[in-house]
Amino acid sequence: MKKGFRLLFFVVLLALGGNANAQDIHFSQFYMSPLNLNPALTGVLNCKTRMVVNYRNQWSPALGGAAYNTYSASYDQKVAVGRTDYFGIGGSLWGDNAGDSNFGTTQGRLSLSYSKRMGGYRQSAKYLVVGMDAGVTQRRVRDGDLRWPTQHDGNGGFNANADPNEPFLDNNNLDFLFADLGAGILFFNVMDKRNNYYVGLAMAHLNQANISFYDDVVSLYSKLTVHAGGQFELNRKTSILPGVVAFFQGQQRQVNLGTSLRFALGTSRTQNQSWQVGLWYRLGTKDTGGIHSDALILSTRFNSGQLGIGFSYDSTVSKFREAAAFNGAFEFSLSYDICGPERRNVYCPRF
Repeated sequence: MKKGFRLLFFVVLLALGGNANAQDIHFSQFYMSPLNLNPALTGVLNCKTRMVVNYRNQWSPALGGAAYNTYSASYDQKVAVGRTDYFGIGGSLWGDNAGDSNFGTTQGRLSLSYSKRMGGYRQSAKYLVVGMDAGVTQRRVRDGDLRWPTQHDGNGGFNANADPNEPFLDNNNLDFLFADLGAGILFFNVMDKRNNYYVGLAMAHLNQANISFYDDVVSLYSKLTVHAGGQFELNRKTSILPGVVAFFQGQQRQVNLGTSLRFALGTSRTQNQSWQVGLWYRLGTKDTGGIHSDALILSTRFNSGQLGIGFSYDSTVSKFREAAAFNGAFEFSLSYDICGPERRNVYCPRF
């Protein structure tokens, strides 16, 4: 248990010492969106098959119908290899729409992983996992929803039919596709069903695709993700689940860290029925440089058998909170595992 906390402390220091806030989509419940976090998490589960759905709505009190909406769906499974190892196979689809222009991004991705046992036995083991993914991304803007300076008369009037005289609208690049490649690595140590820890690293956008809507070249920054967490039993009914994730992309960085308490329901310690509540904190880089507090995150989750339901709310603590009361974001997550016959007693971390 002490070793697990030392690993978490090391990752926090690494995150705070970097020089890069994620420009990609992100979920506050990152632990319930495994394939978006790290391709090495593909197939890392206690059952055979996993299906996950996530939805995030951000800043709707301030932006109304122009609020940011993000959704994701994924499927993955593990395939036994020999006596102790596994292949992981999965796929995911996510989309994001933002602002008055309905700037949208949609990505479909395939993920593969291989889990190699590094030590242990049937009910307690250490694993090293390597993974990779490949996807196709579409980016688009609806030009009819854009407003330009030449369409304003300077006295508060607006003429949507006025010629915007904007080269952006003449290059036919308002909707385009690009390929995307990523890879990751994960180490986890499962001591027993109630005690484990893990640490992972992933690199997205390895090919640094061109994402410009103009005819020039603007390369998508590669993104480094570092994450760690675990579950540690406090008593027969209660476990603590600390976690941290840090994103480094270009000159931006973002760090989420916090913990949840999981309370076992029922009378059996082996029964996978629980309720948990958590408090998380997110910080990131300012436009002018330096670090600022972004949000406090309240989360809750209910697990019953193979079903997991999560909900979280981001309470904005940055200056953007002045834009509207109760400004922030909410998320909903749903996961469902299909176990089937499993003859080997190797347990993965319970995220």
